[in-house]
Amino acid sequence: MRMKEEHKRSALNRLKTVRGHLDGVIRMVEEERYCPEIMKQISALQGSLEGVNRVLLQNHVETCVLDHVKHGRSEQVVDELLETLRYTPTSPRGKATP
Repeated sequence: MRMKEEHKRSALNRLKTVRGHLDGVIRMVEEERYCPEIMKQISALQGSLEGVNRVLLQNHVETCVLDHVKHGRSEQVVDELLETLRYTPTSPRGKATP
């Protein structure tokens, strides 16, 4: 199933931002910058990647999951969705955030 254009665009924009940010962190390591500064930037990168995961989860639910349910494959989609949620970050309150 194809990705919704809005989700594809969002995921790609976020990933391109992460790529640029990662290059900056690599430079920081090469320059032997203060470790806590590097760690702070790595934490920001992780947050950005989690944002990409949330966009992909939203796309999956809006496309694949709905399609499976429409075609009577509810049991299959529940197993798949539970597996997918293992890779989805949660907000501080323990809820997945879109």
